[in-house]
Amino acid sequence: MTRLLETIGELLRYPDEGYAPLLDEAVRLSRDECRSAIERLRERTRGLRLGELQGLYTRTFDLNPLCSLEVGWQLYGEDYARGSFIAYMRSVLAAHGVPERGELADHLAHVLPAIARMPAEGAEELRENAALPAVRKMLRIFDRLDNPYSELLHAAAILLAMPVSRLEEEPSHV
Repeated sequence: MTRLLETIGELLRYPDEGYAPLLDEAVRLSRDECRSAIERLRERTRGLRLGELQGLYTRTFDLNPLCSLEVGWQLYGEDYARGSFIAYMRSVLAAHGVPERGELADHLAHVLPAIARMPAEGAEELRENAALPAVRKMLRIFDRLDNPYSELLHAAAILLAMPVSRLEEEPSHV
């Protein structure tokens, strides 16, 4: 399941020509409710050209601060604590080989792979105290929107609701 966390992190980046194969990989890696959410995302975005998908991404995450994928912003807003969280995440990313690519260190596209690569204790703390509350906060907004990306956030929430020890198990139960 840690590979699925990393794949969902990749799907939360600005889409490029590799997006559809990543969706297929996520479906292959997932099971049950998580798989259903990813399949719904794939179905809802199937007819979109890359430019349309990129426009949807930008409108969804970049132009609407309530839907920002930055975990620290979701938790702390513009408070000074966000800066501390970003600094913490930079050290986590560096320590666990997660490249900081284009987004700030607290972007969910970085946080999910970090959780997948960290030792269980640190990953559990980051999952429970930061990533899961941020995703749940975003889902409260998305539940009022008709947006395909809500399916991806639902899949992330399903994974993040599990203790890290379960994420390390085989995918047959997710």
